[in-house]
Amino acid sequence: MKKIDQAATFLAAHTQLFRCPVCLEPYATVAGHSLICPNGHNVDLSKKGTLYFMQRAVASEYDNAMLAARRRMLQAGLFAGITDAFAAKLPATPQTILDVGCGEGTPLDDVLKGRRGQDAAVGFDLSKPGINLATQLDNDAFFCVADLAQMPFADHQFTAILDLFSPSAYNEFNRVLAPGGQLLKVIPNPDYLIELRQAIFPAGSAHASYDNSNVLELFQKHYPNATAERIHYQVPVPTDLFADLMLMTPMHWGADEARLAEVKANPFPAITVDVTLLTAEGVK
Repeated sequence: MKKIDQAATFLAAHTQLFRCPVCLEPYATVAGHSLICPNGHNVDLSKKGTLYFMQRAVASEYDNAMLAARRRMLQAGLFAGITDAFAAKLPATPQTILDVGCGEGTPLDDVLKGRRGQDAAVGFDLSKPGINLATQLDNDAFFCVADLAQMPFADHQFTAILDLFSPSAYNEFNRVLAPGGQLLKVIPNPDYLIELRQAIFPAGSAHASYDNSNVLELFQKHYPNATAERIHYQVPVPTDLFADLMLMTPMHWGADEARLAEVKANPFPAITVDVTLLTAEGVK
């Protein structure tokens, strides 16, 4: 089945998940390859089977090369400990999953692999190139380009929201999360990719360390009963993937070119993943 037809089938089965970003009414009809709201506003599926919900053009800093490098690193297992933790948090019963800032789609794909195709899953991102890459993965998830601040999803439809290093819009999260559903948010800890950070930035410089306290405090302000779990492990970095490791992260933006060249010429064998998984429950 073509991607566009597969996507139309998903929309027909899950129309209730989406709402119109123009009038905020839930979509009512799937006609051919279009999603149509009661007021006649429509969005059309692309040939790749995606929907573009943006009301304005937004440039993404993640270009094709960076996204491709990220996919190669993630498929080599960089985030396996994180996606395993996501999967462990999900109930065995079928879930309706929203992946916020899904990027090129590999984390959601990894979560779904052990779920036996029982879930309805939607991933969205600002990056159109990322979403186009996500559609190449072999799963039943639906991917779209959308704005975190005004998500094109209906109220209280998702039993799980996954947020891996993405910005948060907590009012929107609370709006789309089903009663008793879970918000699973992963934030980096100070030792996340610490070997790369220390190699790129001089000791004492503004970027030589990372502090997640502001993000953590804001989450806990919104969800006082949330739980926190540290996930810490090391991943081998094959020499042929070291350039991808350097390219996949924003750390290289604005870094000294001579320093980057020196780091690339002296690869290290492993990288540290150090994150915190925050779990909050939707109001019942």
